[in-house]
Amino acid sequence: MPTLASSRANRVRILAVLCIGVFLLGASDDSSRLDRLGHRMMCVCSCGQILMECNHVGCTYSDTMRHELASAIDGGKSDDAILAEFIEKYGTTVLAAPTHSGFDRVAWLMPYLLFIVGVGGFVAVVQLWRKRQATAPGVAATGLSSDELSRLREQARKETEL
Repeated sequence: MPTLASSRANRVRILAVLCIGVFLLGASDDSSRLDRLGHRMMCVCSCGQILMECNHVGCTYSDTMRHELASAIDGGKSDDAILAEFIEKYGTTVLAAPTHSGFDRVAWLMPYLLFIVGVGGFVAVVQLWRKRQATAPGVAATGLSSDELSRLREQARKETEL
């Protein structure tokens, strides 16, 4: 049967493990937040890469931007406040993806709209071609008998021989 002292020792051990786990998770939370926010932003050196992945030789912006991002996170600012600060400083081109509000919704909807219009246009063109093929003049529409047609073919063959 466990004694009172051993149950207290177990509780202290569990509490210590829990505190260490919370401390480690709290420390990695900032690094994961840095990584998450850094992947929502573009480097402004015109390399066209995500901020956290910029490997442009001689890039003067990426290190500065990463340090600004880390200091903003350490300062306790919210994600939205940090993004707003970067947009104010570098412009909307710092965002890796457009926002989901206002005119930026057009950027999200246009690919789907263009796909639908493209498929509709393709179907319309195919139907137009089928109608032309069905109404194209054939042998019966010319009004020539098979004897006259054979005679004209023979004449064309003779005229085209070298």
